[in-house]
Amino acid sequence: MNPQLNPSLAALWWLPLAAYFLGSIPFGYLIVRLSGRGDVRRQGSGNIGATNVARVSGTFSGLFTLALDAAKGYFAVWLAAAAADGNIRWMMAAALLALIGHLFPVWLRFHGGRGVATGAGVFLPVCWQAVAGAGLVFLIVVALWRFVSLASIAAAASLPMLVYLLYAPGHAPPAIVSAGTSAAMVLVIWRHRANIARLLDGSEPRFNLGHGRKTGRA
Repeated sequence: MNPQLNPSLAALWWLPLAAYFLGSIPFGYLIVRLSGRGDVRRQGSGNIGATNVARVSGTFSGLFTLALDAAKGYFAVWLAAAAADGNIRWMMAAALLALIGHLFPVWLRFHGGRGVATGAGVFLPVCWQAVAGAGLVFLIVVALWRFVSLASIAAAASLPMLVYLLYAPGHAPPAIVSAGTSAAMVLVIWRHRANIARLLDGSEPRFNLGHGRKTGRA
């Protein structure tokens, strides 16, 4: 991919818009509705993400939501890369707009998920190594402290540094990559602010390894 190419703004104006609408597809909400279990926003933690979907509609539904939320983010950035001949600026714009679409979907009155799966998906075409590293951070935090929300926050916080180190080893990534990754980190952590408050006051439920189910309000 050649980050120096600069396709015409007029020709590619639709990319950020397409990325937003791809990101805004509320798969968790739709999956629970289609399973006949009602509105996921009125059950469990009220979140449309994979953890709450699994709590409301079962493990398979949760995993399906996780895969689709990641896939929509990946496809939005892949589409930008294909349309803009690998221009990293368009890719990062698509990444942020897809994430914003998931967090603030127009279809659900701008109240969406926490952005962890979609955030992972949008950065897979940018730097899959960093996403793998953030995934490892997630698993380590869950194993040690058993808080899904804390693991999600830690993974998001680790991503900018991992991208910086792994995007082009030995060289700093383009400024747009560092800025976009940092902005995504802030958005995901901000969407976890209620979880942060519960972690601080000790009321955040833990991941229940003994029963093999997530009990945190992710």
